[in-house]
Amino acid sequence: MKSAAVPPFIRLTSLSFIAVISLLSPVNAEIQKLPSLYSQVQIVEPNDPNTLRPTAQNNSILSMEGGQRLMQEAEQAISAQNYPLATQKLQEARQVYNQLSNFYQELNSSFTGIDNRVSDSQRQKALETAQKRDEATFQLALVHRAQNQPELAVPLLIQIIKSQNPTRELGTKAYQQLFELGFVDAPFPRSSTSSSPNR
Repeated sequence: MKSAAVPPFIRLTSLSFIAVISLLSPVNAEIQKLPSLYSQVQIVEPNDPNTLRPTAQNNSILSMEGGQRLMQEAEQAISAQNYPLATQKLQEARQVYNQLSNFYQELNSSFTGIDNRVSDSQRQKALETAQKRDEATFQLALVHRAQNQPELAVPLLIQIIKSQNPTRELGTKAYQQLFELGFVDAPFPRSSTSSSPNR
């Protein structure tokens, strides 16, 4: 009786094996196609000075050039009075520059006390990208003003003053915008004719 029970088990096992093989054959066909698909990918050699780094390429969005492209697209949209597109491009530029600035600050911190040359280089890049971020922020605030949206412009202008300092050119311009909007009532810098004596 035991011998009669074996063939169905063997038959079931054989069918399972055939089913698995038939399912795997399309996968094998796809795997065989992969080398031709990836044959054009080039391996980047980090020690080769002739190899461009990914962020140094002009088409990388996470780069100074990528942020500059977004700023140029925003300028074109502003010229065409396409303020929604200008807003989108300026927000993207701010994000790119802000991320770059944060990354450079982190690298600066990582190399502080280890290699001052690298640390200073990253600190300088962090400052440059932060300046670009604030310029994009200022343009975005102006676009919001052009659309009669002071509630969106005011927080951006305050961010600029906090980042730049009121005495720097961009900080002074941002404060002037707040003054024109009526958000602040004291002009800055005070002119010599309007200055009152100290008490």
